[in-house]
Amino acid sequence: MKNILEFPLIGAHTSTSGGLHKALEEGFAIGANTVQIFTSNQKQWKGRVLTEEDLEKWQKAREETGISIVMSHDSYLINLGAKKSDVLERSRRAFIEEIERCQALDIAFLNFHPGSAVGGSVEECLDRIVESVLLCEGHIASNLMLLIETMAGQGSQVGFDFEHIAYIVERTKRKIPIGVCIDTCHSFAAGYDLRTKEGLDRVLDEFDRVVGLEFLKAFHLNDSAKGLNSRVDRHKPLGEGELGIACFQAIMRDPRLVEMPKYLETPGGPDLWVREIQLLKGMM
Repeated sequence: MKNILEFPLIGAHTSTSGGLHKALEEGFAIGANTVQIFTSNQKQWKGRVLTEEDLEKWQKAREETGISIVMSHDSYLINLGAKKSDVLERSRRAFIEEIERCQALDIAFLNFHPGSAVGGSVEECLDRIVESVLLCEGHIASNLMLLIETMAGQGSQVGFDFEHIAYIVERTKRKIPIGVCIDTCHSFAAGYDLRTKEGLDRVLDEFDRVVGLEFLKAFHLNDSAKGLNSRVDRHKPLGEGELGIACFQAIMRDPRLVEMPKYLETPGGPDLWVREIQLLKGMM
C-alpha cells in the first residue's frame, strides 16, 4: 500500500468505467493522490444502487492506492434552483441519493453546480437552491461536505458571481457543512482575472470579503478556451488557453491554498494528466 496523504493534493476526474474502484486505480496510475468521480451516470436520472461488492472493491482499492480523499461531482441533470416543480423534485431526490452514495463510500466532498434560473429570476433561483440544500440536513450524517462550484455564467446559470455563492453559504452554513470549489476556467470566464499572482491575490481578497476564505475548500484546475468575462465554459489543457501557465503557478505557490485538493478536468485524459500532475508538483 502506498502512503499518500501528502501535500499538495493533486488529482483529476477519473473514470469509473468497469466499477467505481477503477477511478482510484486510474488515479494511482497517473500519479494522483486524490480523485474526483461520478458515483453514478451523470446524464441519467436513475442513480446507481451500490452493492456490497461495489463497496468491498472500493475499500480494497483505497487501501491499495492509499487515496483517501475523494470528491464526488453530482449529476449534470440536477438543478437545485429549477422553477419547474417536476424538475425541482427530481433534482432534490437525485441530490439526496448522491449524498447517500457519498456517505456509503466515505467520500469527503460533494461538488455541485448550484443551478439555473430557467424561466425565472436569479433571486428566485437562489432561494430555491437554499431551500434545496437545507432539505439535505437530515441526510448528512458523516464528515461529508457540500461544495458549491463557481460557474461561468453561461446561459441561465447562477453561481458565477461570488455574491450568489455568498447568498447560499450565508443561509445554509449553520445547518449544512458547506464550502466552495473554485473552477479556474469558470471563474475566469465569469470575469475574475486569475492570470497573474497579482490577479489571484485580488480575486482571493474579493472572495474573502464577499464569501469568506474559510469557505474555500478545493479547486478545479482548468485553462480556458475563451477570454475573460466571456461567460463561456470551455476547458483547455494547462497553459494552452487564455488563462496561461502563470495562473496555475500562482495557485500552487500560494500558502493559503497549499492544503486544498486540486482536480484537473482538462481535455486529454490520463495521458495528459500524468504530465499536468508532474507540472503542478514541479511548481511547488
